[in-house]
Amino acid sequence: MADRAKFQAIKGVRDILPPESALWNRVEQTGREVFGTFGFAEIRAPILEPTELFARSIGLDTDVVSKEMYTFVDRPDRLKEPKKLGEYGEFIEHVKKLFQNGEIPNTRYNEFAMASLEEAWEKYKQLRPRDKLTEKDWESLDLLILSKEAMKLGPDMSMRPEATASVCRAYIEHGMQVQPGNVKLYYMGPMFRRERPQKGRYRQFYQIGAEVLGTSDAPGIDAEVIEMLMTLFERLKLKGAILNINSIGDKNCRPAYVEKLRAELQKVREQLGPDSQRRIETNPLRVLDSKIESEQAIIAKLPRVAENLCDECRAHYAEVKRQMDLRGIQYQENWRLVRGLDYYMRTTFEITAPGLGSQNAVCGGGRYDGLVELLGGPAATKGIGFAIGTDRLILSLQEAGEGATQTGLDVYLAWFGAAAQTAAIGLARRLRGAGFVVELPAVEMKFGKSLGLADRLKARHAVIIGDDELTAGVVTVKRLADGTQQKLNKHQLFDYLRPRA
Repeated sequence: MADRAKFQAIKGVRDILPPESALWNRVEQTGREVFGTFGFAEIRAPILEPTELFARSIGLDTDVVSKEMYTFVDRPDRLKEPKKLGEYGEFIEHVKKLFQNGEIPNTRYNEFAMASLEEAWEKYKQLRPRDKLTEKDWESLDLLILSKEAMKLGPDMSMRPEATASVCRAYIEHGMQVQPGNVKLYYMGPMFRRERPQKGRYRQFYQIGAEVLGTSDAPGIDAEVIEMLMTLFERLKLKGAILNINSIGDKNCRPAYVEKLRAELQKVREQLGPDSQRRIETNPLRVLDSKIESEQAIIAKLPRVAENLCDECRAHYAEVKRQMDLRGIQYQENWRLVRGLDYYMRTTFEITAPGLGSQNAVCGGGRYDGLVELLGGPAATKGIGFAIGTDRLILSLQEAGEGATQTGLDVYLAWFGAAAQTAAIGLARRLRGAGFVVELPAVEMKFGKSLGLADRLKARHAVIIGDDELTAGVVTVKRLADGTQQKLNKHQLFDYLRPRA
């Protein structure tokens, strides 16, 4: 018999197994607790979104949209593919009905493809049966098949590569701007990008993020978002975290800076690599992100955005720093910390952590006052937020020795005899109700084997119930760390197991 296929996780994704999953739970739970104290509430947005949402928010010319997103056409379920040439007529009529009722996108592209398909079908019907098809006949058949393949039979869907656009879409769709004050939301979950897998970077990766949406761009909002983030990292005992901040101006002053930067880059164009040369035309700010060693000395001499801010942006940045000083937040200014998309403005920040190699950013964020308007929402809406790379945060915690979580069992219930099983089932229910982690064997085992399993499961205590214990109305409790044991009644047992304050 042929060997059965051995299934493995797809390249770039992986299973998160115990005990590591306990660390993930601790990180996420700590996030929920910290965010809750700042008045944030959780949003659970869908993984699938219209591709256009990300094309508009992230940008068509970005690598994320053009190369890295997982995108597919969500075609109608009841549209059957023609398996034979003679079935194309029925297929065309079905497509026309779906096209008219909007189940297939009513676009100019599809109108053209439909016209080509109908024309090709008419030419095919005129073909006469013959032993050998001519070159023209083959061209008609090719046109029929290619026209069918060219039809976009449904809307483009994408698995989300990030969550800010989804949060803004939900904010607009549900009219959340009518809520009092700022809308403060956080999220946790998987994102998807087709990247080259490397340390701490996966094709299915996870983010923890938060967004503040409303009509105010007060610097105190920026500082409080950063304070919340640093509070989370402090609570998680993330060692060596460094906060970098910058201001990238707004639509009034950044365009002039970008042109000034482009002009200076043109002067040193031949000294730059291919990627940086391309970015001079498409997005000069991205050159500042370059990690190529030979370009660092050149970049160090380029104009700095902080020196080209308008009065309003300069005042906003100064107040952000003052607000962070009031909160005792330590930071360093990094003039190369930029965001390439137009809707980002003013405050931008990044947190680095040890244990991640040269790509050591564990979190990035900033102000994006133009995004909601770009997606069709109210023009007055302001926004600021951040996204933590959960995979990278977990890795940094593990590298720093802060990844340990308390695992194992509080109690292993060893029972012997039918009557003891009944008592053990009742005791397990009461112990679990009190919050203890309990393992109850499903079948009776010999004493030595049962206690051996308790040890391998790293149980802290073995609670033994046999005929003698039932007669005396007690249980035997053995502490597996040192082997000491004693007999206790039910009330004594719960007091004994309960952690001492």
